[in-house]
Amino acid sequence: MKLVFATNNLNKLAEVQKMLPESIQLLSLKDINCFEEVDETETTLEGNAQLKADYITNKFGYNCFADDTGLEVDSLEGKPGVYSARFAGEPSNSENNMQKLILDLENKTNRIAQFRTAICLNIDDNQYLFEGICKGEILTKKQGVKGFGYDPIFKPEGYTTSFAEMSSEEKNTISHRGIAVQKLVAFLSKY
Repeated sequence: MKLVFATNNLNKLAEVQKMLPESIQLLSLKDINCFEEVDETETTLEGNAQLKADYITNKFGYNCFADDTGLEVDSLEGKPGVYSARFAGEPSNSENNMQKLILDLENKTNRIAQFRTAICLNIDDNQYLFEGICKGEILTKKQGVKGFGYDPIFKPEGYTTSFAEMSSEEKNTISHRGIAVQKLVAFLSKY
Protein backbone atom coordinates (compact mmCIF):
# COMPACT_ATOMS: atom_id res chain seq x y z
CA MET A 1 0.00 0.00 0.00
CA LYS A 2 1.24 3.50 -0.86
CA LEU A 3 0.55 6.17 1.71
CA VAL A 4 1.65 9.81 1.74
CA PHE A 5 2.84 11.35 5.01
CA ALA A 6 1.92 15.02 4.62
CA THR A 7 5.02 16.56 6.19
CA ASN A 8 8.11 18.41 5.06
CA ASN A 9 9.86 17.55 8.33
CA LEU A 10 12.49 14.95 7.37
CA ASN A 11 13.07 14.06 11.03
CA LYS A 12 9.41 13.12 11.50
CA LEU A 13 9.40 11.27 8.17
CA ALA A 14 12.39 9.12 9.16
CA GLU A 15 10.97 8.51 12.65
CA VAL A 16 7.62 7.29 11.28
CA GLN A 17 9.15 5.23 8.44
CA LYS A 18 10.97 3.10 11.04
CA MET A 19 7.66 2.30 12.71
CA LEU A 20 5.66 1.21 9.67
CA PRO A 21 5.54 -2.35 8.38
CA GLU A 22 7.29 -3.08 5.07
CA SER A 23 3.91 -3.57 3.39
CA ILE A 24 3.33 0.20 3.58
CA GLN A 25 5.36 2.30 1.17
CA LEU A 26 5.61 5.73 2.76
CA LEU A 27 5.76 8.61 0.30
CA SER A 28 6.93 12.09 1.21
CA LEU A 29 5.48 15.31 -0.15
CA LYS A 30 8.57 15.61 -2.35
CA ASP A 31 7.82 12.13 -3.77
CA ILE A 32 4.45 13.39 -5.06
CA ASN A 33 5.86 16.74 -6.24
CA CYS A 34 4.13 18.75 -3.56
CA PHE A 35 6.33 21.67 -2.59
CA GLU A 36 3.72 23.95 -1.00
CA GLU A 37 3.48 24.55 2.71
CA VAL A 38 -0.01 24.10 4.09
CA ASP A 39 -0.63 26.85 6.63
CA GLU A 40 -1.71 25.49 10.00
CA THR A 41 -4.56 27.92 10.60
CA GLU A 42 -6.77 25.81 12.85
CA THR A 43 -6.91 26.26 16.63
CA THR A 44 -6.62 22.55 17.49
CA LEU A 45 -4.08 19.84 16.71
CA GLU A 46 -6.85 17.71 15.20
CA GLY A 47 -7.97 20.60 12.99
CA ASN A 48 -4.46 21.20 11.64
CA ALA A 49 -3.93 17.49 10.94
CA GLN A 50 -7.24 17.35 9.06
CA LEU A 51 -6.40 20.52 7.13
CA LYS A 52 -3.11 19.08 5.87
CA ALA A 53 -4.50 15.62 5.09
CA ASP A 54 -7.47 17.09 3.23
CA TYR A 55 -5.21 19.35 1.18
CA ILE A 56 -3.13 16.39 -0.09
CA THR A 57 -6.13 14.15 -0.72
CA ASN A 58 -8.11 16.86 -2.52
CA LYS A 59 -5.24 18.26 -4.61
CA PHE A 60 -3.21 15.11 -5.35
CA GLY A 61 -5.71 12.29 -4.89
CA TYR A 62 -3.55 10.16 -2.58
CA ASN A 63 -4.45 8.23 0.54
CA CYS A 64 -2.48 10.08 3.17
CA PHE A 65 -2.08 11.00 6.77
CA ALA A 66 -0.95 14.16 8.47
CA ASP A 67 -0.13 14.99 12.04
CA ASP A 68 0.15 17.92 14.34
CA THR A 69 1.87 17.88 17.68
CA GLY A 70 1.80 20.23 20.61
CA LEU A 71 3.61 20.49 23.90
CA GLU A 72 1.09 21.28 26.64
CA VAL A 73 2.52 22.67 29.89
CA ASP A 74 0.29 22.61 32.98
CA SER A 75 1.53 25.81 34.62
CA LEU A 76 1.19 27.69 31.31
CA GLU A 77 -2.47 26.60 30.96
CA GLY A 78 -1.67 24.19 28.13
CA LYS A 79 0.62 26.52 26.20
CA PRO A 80 2.42 26.44 23.82
CA GLY A 81 -0.03 23.75 22.57
CA VAL A 82 -1.08 24.15 18.95
CA TYR A 83 1.50 26.98 18.63
CA SER A 84 4.47 24.88 19.80
CA ALA A 85 6.43 25.17 16.54
CA ARG A 86 6.12 28.97 16.56
CA PHE A 87 6.16 29.58 20.32
CA ALA A 88 9.03 32.09 20.19
CA GLY A 89 7.66 33.73 17.02
CA GLU A 90 8.53 33.54 13.33
CA PRO A 91 10.62 32.23 11.80
CA SER A 92 10.12 29.07 13.84
CA ASN A 93 13.28 27.92 15.56
CA SER A 94 13.61 25.03 18.04
CA GLU A 95 16.44 26.67 19.98
CA ASN A 96 14.47 29.89 20.50
CA ASN A 97 11.32 27.92 21.42
CA MET A 98 13.20 25.95 24.08
CA GLN A 99 14.84 29.07 25.53
CA LYS A 100 11.49 30.88 25.72
CA LEU A 101 9.86 27.91 27.46
CA ILE A 102 12.70 27.57 29.98
CA LEU A 103 12.46 31.31 30.68
CA ASP A 104 8.65 31.21 31.03
CA LEU A 105 8.99 28.39 33.60
CA GLU A 106 11.91 29.96 35.48
CA ASN A 107 10.00 30.72 38.71
CA LYS A 108 7.45 27.90 38.46
CA THR A 109 7.65 24.74 40.54
CA ASN A 110 5.08 22.85 38.46
CA ARG A 111 6.95 21.68 35.37
CA ILE A 112 4.47 18.93 34.41
CA ALA A 113 3.81 18.75 30.68
CA GLN A 114 2.64 16.42 27.98
CA PHE A 115 3.29 16.02 24.30
CA ARG A 116 0.15 15.30 22.31
CA THR A 117 -0.04 14.19 18.68
CA ALA A 118 -3.14 14.05 16.52
CA ILE A 119 -3.01 12.06 13.26
CA CYS A 120 -5.64 12.36 10.57
CA LEU A 121 -5.80 9.52 8.04
CA ASN A 122 -7.64 9.95 4.76
CA ILE A 123 -8.07 6.59 3.06
CA ASP A 124 -10.56 5.50 0.41
CA ASP A 125 -12.87 8.48 1.00
CA ASN A 126 -12.99 7.93 4.77
CA GLN A 127 -11.31 9.91 7.54
CA TYR A 128 -9.97 8.59 10.85
CA LEU A 129 -8.30 10.32 13.81
CA PHE A 130 -5.67 8.87 16.15
CA GLU A 131 -4.14 10.43 19.26
CA GLY A 132 -0.98 9.82 21.22
CA ILE A 133 -0.01 11.36 24.56
CA CYS A 134 3.27 11.22 26.45
CA LYS A 135 3.31 12.74 29.93
CA GLY A 136 6.45 14.12 31.50
CA GLU A 137 8.11 17.29 32.67
CA ILE A 138 10.13 20.21 31.35
CA LEU A 139 13.79 20.21 32.40
CA THR A 140 15.59 23.37 33.56
CA LYS A 141 18.27 22.98 30.88
CA LYS A 142 18.90 21.00 27.71
CA GLN A 143 20.08 17.39 27.99
CA GLY A 144 21.16 15.33 24.98
CA VAL A 145 21.68 16.00 21.29
CA LYS A 146 19.39 13.50 19.55
CA GLY A 147 15.86 14.10 18.34
CA PHE A 148 14.44 17.48 17.40
CA GLY A 149 12.12 20.22 18.60
CA TYR A 150 11.70 20.27 22.38
CA ASP A 151 13.30 16.82 22.85
CA PRO A 152 16.34 18.11 24.83
CA ILE A 153 14.14 19.66 27.56
CA PHE A 154 11.37 17.05 27.81
CA LYS A 155 11.79 14.14 30.24
CA PRO A 156 9.06 11.50 29.92
CA GLU A 157 7.34 10.23 33.05
CA GLY A 158 9.18 7.30 34.62
CA TYR A 159 12.50 8.05 32.88
CA THR A 160 15.67 9.80 34.00
CA THR A 161 16.69 10.95 30.52
CA SER A 162 15.29 13.43 28.05
CA PHE A 163 13.93 12.40 24.65
CA ALA A 164 17.18 13.80 23.20
CA GLU A 165 19.22 11.25 25.17
CA MET A 166 17.25 8.25 23.92
CA SER A 167 17.76 6.14 20.83
CA SER A 168 15.08 6.64 18.20
CA GLU A 169 13.84 3.08 18.87
CA GLU A 170 13.42 3.75 22.59
CA LYS A 171 11.75 7.12 21.99
CA ASN A 172 9.38 5.68 19.37
CA THR A 173 7.99 3.11 21.80
CA ILE A 174 6.90 5.73 24.36
CA SER A 175 6.55 9.03 22.52
CA HIS A 176 3.31 10.79 21.67
CA ARG A 177 3.94 10.37 17.94
CA GLY A 178 5.01 6.77 18.47
CA ILE A 179 1.77 5.97 20.30
CA ALA A 180 -0.37 7.70 17.66
CA VAL A 181 1.52 5.94 14.84
CA GLN A 182 1.14 2.58 16.62
CA LYS A 183 -2.64 3.16 16.62
CA LEU A 184 -2.47 4.10 12.92
CA VAL A 185 -0.44 0.97 12.09
CA ALA A 186 -2.81 -1.27 14.10
CA PHE A 187 -5.73 0.20 12.13
CA LEU A 188 -3.98 -0.19 8.77
CA SER A 189 -3.01 -3.80 9.52
CA LYS A 190 -6.73 -4.65 9.76
CA TYR A 191 -7.75 -2.47 6.82
